[in-house]
Amino acid sequence: MDLSSILKPEAVRVLSAASSKKRLFQEIGDVAAGALGLDPQTIVDCLLERESLGPTGVGHGVALPHARLSEIDSVAGVFVMLEKPIDFGSVDRQPVDLAFALFAPEDAGVEHLKALALVSRTLRDSAVCSKLRANPDPVKLYAILTTAQSMQAA
Repeated sequence: MDLSSILKPEAVRVLSAASSKKRLFQEIGDVAAGALGLDPQTIVDCLLERESLGPTGVGHGVALPHARLSEIDSVAGVFVMLEKPIDFGSVDRQPVDLAFALFAPEDAGVEHLKALALVSRTLRDSAVCSKLRANPDPVKLYAILTTAQSMQAA
């Protein structure tokens, strides 16, 4: 599994208007609607429901919100970079400016966990995050994300 199998180029965006976690989830829902054909309100509801179990802000300005959806048949993601970091209730209390939302079918046990581990490993790499933050262009962001795995393996 690699990020290019989870993330489509059109599911990568730079956002200027997200001012709260809920607003961020609405923006992710809009991106998922356009790129993945999913209902934006379903996305928001599922992300908020998962978030109520505990924040998905993993630290160092990164959040990995995720949800299971009956509407999809394979793992898919949305990546957004925020021009202005927001409070996310992260474990290190740092505001979030990079968010990779992951969506999995309701019955995708191992695949969901493998995808979450892959995204987490990629965004735990401080060099990858630095490159992402230095390139606020969706095309470049996609290229950095999808080549990061091969760079880590080298």
